[in-house]
Amino acid sequence: MPNPTGLAARYALALLALADERRAEEPGIADRIAEDLERLFALWRDDPTFRAFVADPRLDAAAQRRGAFAILERAGIGTEVRNLVGVLINNRRLAALPQVAQAFGALLAERRGQQTAEVTSAHPLSDTQRAQIVARLTEAGFPGVKLVEHVDPSILGGLIVRIGSRLYDNSIKSKLQRLQYAMKGAA
Repeated sequence: MPNPTGLAARYALALLALADERRAEEPGIADRIAEDLERLFALWRDDPTFRAFVADPRLDAAAQRRGAFAILERAGIGTEVRNLVGVLINNRRLAALPQVAQAFGALLAERRGQQTAEVTSAHPLSDTQRAQIVARLTEAGFPGVKLVEHVDPSILGGLIVRIGSRLYDNSIKSKLQRLQYAMKGAA
C-alpha cells in the first residue's frame, strides 16, 4: 500500500481502502467510485458556479452540505462519494475535493499498472485536447496513460507534461525565460 504524503492522497487512500473492504460484496466498486469521482471532477472543472461553491470558505457546514448533496443527488453520485463529500465538509476541507478526486484516480491507475501523466495548462483542456495528448504520449512509448490535469494561468499558454521522471515543458512562460537568458548571454 503506498504511503500517502498529502491531504488529498490520505482521503483518496481511505476511499480506496473502503473499496477494497467492499470488493467481495461488489466486485466493480472501485470502478464505480472512480466514475463517480470523475463525473464530480468534470462538473467542478466545467461549471464555474460549482467551482466557486466548493472554494467558498464563507459557507458554513450546513449550507455546504445542503448545496453539495443537492448537486450530488442531481448528478447521480453514489453513496461512497457522497459520504466522502460529507467528511470533507465536516472537516472543513471541501475545497480539497478536486485534488482528492485526482489522487484517487492516480492511486487506482498506479494499482492497475497504468502510468499517470500530470498535465499543466493555462486553461482547462477540452476533450479533444485530452485525446490528442494521450495519443501523442502513446506514440512516444507511454501506453495506457491516465491524465491528471492542473490549471496554472501563470504559464500563459502551452503545456507542461510530467510522466514518470520525464518533464516536457512547452509552456510560453518557459520559452520566454529561455529567450531572456539567451538575450542576456548575447549582451
